[in-house]
Amino acid sequence: MNVVITGASRGIGRAIAEAFAAEGANLFLCSRNIREDEGWQNSLKTKYGVEIFGHDVDLSIESEVSGMGEIISNVFPEVDVLVNNAGIFIPGSIYNEPHGALDISLRTNLISAYLLTRQMLPAMMKRGQGHIFNICSTASLKAYPNGGAYSISKWALLGFSRNLREEMKPFGIKVTSVFPGPTLTSSWEGTNLPENRFMESADVAKMVIASSGLSYQACVEDILLRPLAGDISQVD
Repeated sequence: MNVVITGASRGIGRAIAEAFAAEGANLFLCSRNIREDEGWQNSLKTKYGVEIFGHDVDLSIESEVSGMGEIISNVFPEVDVLVNNAGIFIPGSIYNEPHGALDISLRTNLISAYLLTRQMLPAMMKRGQGHIFNICSTASLKAYPNGGAYSISKWALLGFSRNLREEMKPFGIKVTSVFPGPTLTSSWEGTNLPENRFMESADVAKMVIASSGLSYQACVEDILLRPLAGDISQVD
């Protein structure tokens, strides 16, 4: 199995990479600084006997996404799973967030997934199989204070994912939208909340792995996970 994961250097993307490696999958991992993690990648290679390719890329830049698509095709003639996980969170509300917050959020959280998916689809469609995971957010389903451009971009990513699911049904390609609630990643650095108010990145990874292992006839359309105590609100 060949798996492509964006935003793979930390958090949920890193956990998904580790989980797929444990399943014996070969990985193409990308982020802005994935090559800084060569020690981690080599440890996965040694432990699980898989091939891992790392590529530094700024997914907010269209030309870099296009160039990466060509590299992936050379490394993996066949891609079985694509995980669109790359994302950026800029705190703030629509009325006070930094100028350009919406632009960079859309380019990173939505357009990168759209462009890379378009490059992966022809080969998947020709083979009549493949699985695409779009890592959305509970912010794709409900507006939150201080969400601003992030929430807007994640709602847009859900729209992309929903539409893609319908379009790919005739071609045998699965599409799964993943909605993680608060997860203990770098996005929450500096919080005073206790760790038990968050999920672990590995929780999300386990659900992705489980969904990817179902029979050809079954497709998990949505994965919604929240901390046991529920979402984090202003009261928290």
